Amino acid sequence: MSYLQKRSAKYTAPQEAKKAGMYPYFRVIESGQDAEVEMKGNKISMFGSNSYLGLTSHPKVKEAAIKAIRKYGTGTAGSRFLNGTLDIHIELEERLAHFVNKEAAIAFATGFQSNLGAIPTMVGRNDVALIDEQSHASIIDATRLSFGRILKYRHNDLESLEKVLKNLENSNNSNGLRIIITDGLFSMEGDIAKLDGIVKLANEFNCSILVDDAHGLGVLGNNGAGTVDHFGLNDQVEMIVGTFSKSLASVGGFVAGSKEIINFLQHNARSLIFSASMPPSSAASVIAAIDIIETEPQHVERLWKNTHHAISRFKDLGVDIGNSETPIIPVYIRNNEKAFMISQMLLDAGVFVNPVISPAVPPEESLLRFSIMATHTIDQIDHAIDTIMTLEKKLDIFSTTRA
Repeated sequence: MSYLQKRSAKYTAPQEAKKAGMYPYFRVIESGQDAEVEMKGNKISMFGSNSYLGLTSHPKVKEAAIKAIRKYGTGTAGSRFLNGTLDIHIELEERLAHFVNKEAAIAFATGFQSNLGAIPTMVGRNDVALIDEQSHASIIDATRLSFGRILKYRHNDLESLEKVLKNLENSNNSNGLRIIITDGLFSMEGDIAKLDGIVKLANEFNCSILVDDAHGLGVLGNNGAGTVDHFGLNDQVEMIVGTFSKSLASVGGFVAGSKEIINFLQHNARSLIFSASMPPSSAASVIAAIDIIETEPQHVERLWKNTHHAISRFKDLGVDIGNSETPIIPVYIRNNEKAFMISQMLLDAGVFVNPVISPAVPPEESLLRFSIMATHTIDQIDHAIDTIMTLEKKLDIFSTTRA
């Protein structure tokens, strides 16, 4: 057996979890990402999806994808830089820029690639990036690819950010770009970045700002325009990164900003230049999703009605959901094994919820990520919460958090 094989064979954690009946990953779904899905022939309530507006199965979105395949085929067979730019990509980018109140945008094949393209391209050898310690993995990996200096501050903590900025100012080690990078809506904790405070500090210390709004688009802001719009700071944030795999009902991502920034990324972002462009069906799906969000406000309204109901119920029951105020509701278990156990027990009871354990979060912050969709009914939400409460009594999960 080769060294590579031996090293790989030592990794047995998944096999052990499967033997214990507590393996929560790669669970096979046999239907669309709706409020209810089919698994092994059973109907399961879906509370683990990022399709916050429930548009992945919307008839207008599906029809747009089908029409695009009929016109363009299934792929582009090349990168945007060469033969992979279609007129539908240009239409999409124009719509995206307008949607998030920026001059221009550039689309990438995945959301992960958007950060991998934007951050290393912008953050050079003499530059500094300041990132939230709970940043998405794509931000962390993108900063690792940059040649700049990377500094972290405590999660959503303005005092910590200010301290890091003051230390940087006093060090006199950077005369280049200083850029603060943050998620808009944090994907595990469900809290919103304190963007108004971040902007004040950025202005004081001469920093640019990049907001990764993967989970904020379609959820926050006027007509779902996102976190930056939610705070009314469209003129204060230079770059917005987004993904299509959440509210925008497809796959892919984008960066939006000034015409100058987008022009620079078009000709320098390696994850754009050396990757095939997003399929035309995906581009068409996003355009259709934006149309729906902008013309049918009832989807966002239903999402927030459901969100407020769920948060209120959890709080009334004394469940620890941290600082969430959004459709992402962390139900803190604070024990890796019990998080695995209750997620499997919930699935057996007909409720799909994702467990989040270390290293994604510290062991003492393990949680169930309870995700609300606009297409959930109040009865479905209540049934899922009641089921969680019934099972927690068997495992004695919440007793310490209520004390």
